[in-house]
Amino acid sequence: MDSVTTPSTSAAEADFLRFRQARHRYVTSPQGPLALVSTTEIDSEREIDGVPGLWSPVAQGQSGVRVTAVASDGIVVDGEIVDGTVDIAGLDSVVPATVSFGGGVTGTVYPGPNASYIVRVWNPENDRAQKFDRISAYDFTPSWVLEGTFTATQKRAIGIEHIKDEGRLRDEILPGDIDVVIDGQPRTLAAFEDEGKLLLVFQDLTTGDETYDVGRFLAVRPRRDGSVELDFNRAYIPPCGFSDWFNCPMPPAQNRFLFAVDAGEKRVLSV
Repeated sequence: MDSVTTPSTSAAEADFLRFRQARHRYVTSPQGPLALVSTTEIDSEREIDGVPGLWSPVAQGQSGVRVTAVASDGIVVDGEIVDGTVDIAGLDSVVPATVSFGGGVTGTVYPGPNASYIVRVWNPENDRAQKFDRISAYDFTPSWVLEGTFTATQKRAIGIEHIKDEGRLRDEILPGDIDVVIDGQPRTLAAFEDEGKLLLVFQDLTTGDETYDVGRFLAVRPRRDGSVELDFNRAYIPPCGFSDWFNCPMPPAQNRFLFAVDAGEKRVLSV
């Protein structure tokens, strides 16, 4: 880690250190971003590289995917070995399925594009994960803890480019606007809906130089009164910075800053 506590460390700095430590634990976990080794859309009957079974869509309107395998393939779904054909519930179901391929390799079924589902395969012992050292980051900077205001609006969709989509736009939902003053200038930022919080995707003058090439993420949680803290010390490298199998969104125009945000995570470092 790049920061250490001393007897004079402030509560905010200590909280920042705990955040850094939690990030390290998360990215190196069995289904953390370093562990992802494949992402496969199941829009027709097909095989998945590196794991056994024949995979296919379930009936229209149902959640998940279907796998056909024999017992010797070693696929375990919800604790039971697969010997025949089994439906695997996706993460959007009330009780998502658990999938194991043995040797610490697991699978997860996610809702995908065009009403299809995708299967992600996780192997925490892959080469990239084994070579991971740490995430470099700037020291804690109190001036990068900003206060803003979130104003809810009628939800609207905007087309956002993703790094693997070659110019095709995907709709991301904006539930409102974030107004904040940065470097003396008032700005209105766009944040996407993201599992109960807002996700700010941004680039700045450190992007591609000191920090990750695509940009960085910042999780934002508005308070009841509409105020919101933007602590850029907690800006983090998106999942695509750890595995090539993620497809991250690019920042919208209003989140492409012509100044340096010298706070938060910088780069993924390997040994």
